[in-house]
Amino acid sequence: MELTETLKAFIEEGGDWERKQTTLPGVAIIRLPATKNRPASLAIDINPQNEHGLPMKKKGIMIMNATELAAFKAIFNNEKTDSLVKALEDVLPERKSAAKTKKTDILQL
Repeated sequence: MELTETLKAFIEEGGDWERKQTTLPGVAIIRLPATKNRPASLAIDINPQNEHGLPMKKKGIMIMNATELAAFKAIFNNEKTDSLVKALEDVLPERKSAAKTKKTDILQL
């Protein structure tokens, strides 16, 4: 099945807040429920994985269109963002993460 057909089927048949993993590590598709003002929709959830294959954050970044993606890319590619991260690392203590494994349905990209 083609990617667009798979996504159309997911938006029509998927459950509210259902997550579908993709073959790109750290990237999933989430089905957002319908509201009073808009029908159900899909969003890309970006949450990089650690060395154990687990999400690095409790919640990822949700991207719903190309404009949002471009805005995040601009922020991530800004030299000042790198400087800010380095300053935070100098100030904050190092964190350790717990390791868990989970197997899920994978969406082929």
